[in-house]
Amino acid sequence: MFSIVLNIIGTLLHLYVAARLATLPAIGSRIAPRAWWSGVLFIWLVYIAGVHIGDEALDWRWWPGQFALTWLGIVVVMALPLLAVDIVTGFGAWWRAAVPALRGGAALAGLLLAAFALFQGMRAPVVVEHEVVLRNLPGALDGTVIVALSDIHLGAQRRSQWLGQRVQQINALQPAAVLMLGDLVENDPVRDARLAPTLRALEAPLGVWAVTGNHEFYGDVDATVREFQEGGVRWLRDRQVELAPGLMLAGIDDIGAAMRRGDKLTTGLARTLAVPAAAVAGTGTGTRAATILMAHIPATGVVDAAGALGVDLMLSGHTHGGQIWPFSYAVQRRFPRFVGAHDIGGMILYVTRGAGSWGPRMRLWQPGEIIKLTLRAPS
Repeated sequence: MFSIVLNIIGTLLHLYVAARLATLPAIGSRIAPRAWWSGVLFIWLVYIAGVHIGDEALDWRWWPGQFALTWLGIVVVMALPLLAVDIVTGFGAWWRAAVPALRGGAALAGLLLAAFALFQGMRAPVVVEHEVVLRNLPGALDGTVIVALSDIHLGAQRRSQWLGQRVQQINALQPAAVLMLGDLVENDPVRDARLAPTLRALEAPLGVWAVTGNHEFYGDVDATVREFQEGGVRWLRDRQVELAPGLMLAGIDDIGAAMRRGDKLTTGLARTLAVPAAAVAGTGTGTRAATILMAHIPATGVVDAAGALGVDLMLSGHTHGGQIWPFSYAVQRRFPRFVGAHDIGGMILYVTRGAGSWGPRMRLWQPGEIIKLTLRAPS
């Protein structure tokens, strides 16, 4: 159903942008209508073929698949200024003498926006630094550095070489632990012999940890888990571990997969945090350990339940920060806390916009990010 709706939207936007560009004197005076619309039809056929072929295969099928995704992003971005001009001019009914110039300016603005979105989507993710006070963090762990990244979507667009560059970025931050927050693959296992040695190059004394996202379950999740385990990544699938004395790390499986099994939204969370953190840590002091929770999707029910269960810091991804404006408004309606830091009754929730992208390799406005978190004990 989703792909059908996406195809309809992509087709309508493609025709809309083509129709508006055809009215520009620079195009109408140089290209015959039959030639123009033949070209429009050809591009649409390539787009539809690419949608159905997909972009996962690393052979000739990669090109139409990538074209389809990129073209969808371009027509979305180009349609925005063209639609703004149509609204201002009553779809050409008002200020008729100025309409061609306004549409020409809107088309140029759309091209520049699309180019910027491509640049933001293809550039290296930026490092965003935060200091986070955890209410239960022991003083001995004050200053501990945690690096988190999400939504890298390894597959046709990003491979082990891209990941190797991210490993260099992460190691430069000298983290105690690296946390991978799901959607590590696009759909299928990476099946790249370079993946394991690339992952083993991560330098984190307290380990590299991961949770599943929804995209892991679109392919062979068990094979993906094994691939990353071969690189030294340890998965938290509805369980928690003692990361350091007084600091617990918990992780839950993708809630979408859990719900497809018939579980409730918070079943995995309740099972994971059923044992109090102090008991798991074995402190014997009665002092509660600080708890960090990794959960790919920042669903409101999970966020509220995590706060009620005494989690100190919850880390999520999934939303991509909206990725391409104005979709950010639709994402925010689904996930009110869809990007950045939020205080949930004393629990800090951080939702990262992710290091990679989904669909078009485009981002408007913000680039991808890697999060450096410096943990602070209460003063």
